[in-house]
Amino acid sequence: MELFYTPPERIDLSSGALTVGDDEFFHIVKVLRKRVGERIRLTDGQGLSLAADIVAIGRHELTASIAGKEMVTAPSTRVTVAISLLKSAHRFDFFLEKAAELGVSAIVPMVTERTVSLPRAEKAARKIERWRKVLIAGLRQTGRFHLPDIREPRSFEEVLGMGGFDLKLVPYEASRRSPVSDFAGKNVLFAIGGEGGFSEREIGLAKESGFKEISLGRSILRAETAGMFAVAMVRAQLAATESQEEWL
Repeated sequence: MELFYTPPERIDLSSGALTVGDDEFFHIVKVLRKRVGERIRLTDGQGLSLAADIVAIGRHELTASIAGKEMVTAPSTRVTVAISLLKSAHRFDFFLEKAAELGVSAIVPMVTERTVSLPRAEKAARKIERWRKVLIAGLRQTGRFHLPDIREPRSFEEVLGMGGFDLKLVPYEASRRSPVSDFAGKNVLFAIGGEGGFSEREIGLAKESGFKEISLGRSILRAETAGMFAVAMVRAQLAATESQEEWL
């Protein structure tokens, strides 16, 4: 059964009812042509898995009765990717979609010395909302129950100051250090440069801030590819343990 998303504020567990609107409503009613009485599967993006029966369909939203619920535990391994904003909005969206499919926990759009695309303040909120829709699509595609967190754009210096991580890694094309392989159960932060990569000054600051420099291979990767590689690298290491509960 296909998975749909509705935000926590649209779910009332005490009354056993929920509503679905916006793009999800359009997909359920206009694309899949679901009707009253049909059962759908939903998540709030915070681990809640719901089975619900459609009881009413309006012009802009539907109402459903909750028939079953389950709380899915979040993975113990968490991956946050701070990635430079890219000149191409399409390429940044592509990274978001694939990172969500691979199980990233959070994404921090970042402004570095070589960042070309700098969002104006009045457009930032609209960009975040669009990025969130891309992440929801990735969530639905893979049937996951934890929606990646998309943060407001931050400067490179602000990212360096982020705490609470067990591992902080910065892929760098001049590095020859092998990636760390003991990711299981850890909270990991990757910092990914944009077009032109990080400057030597930024790499120096990252190391001073507790980041470890690593190599993703001799070939120079696009920023979005490097970001996906980082998340996939963690996923592959967890898959090799054959421990399903540790998978992203």
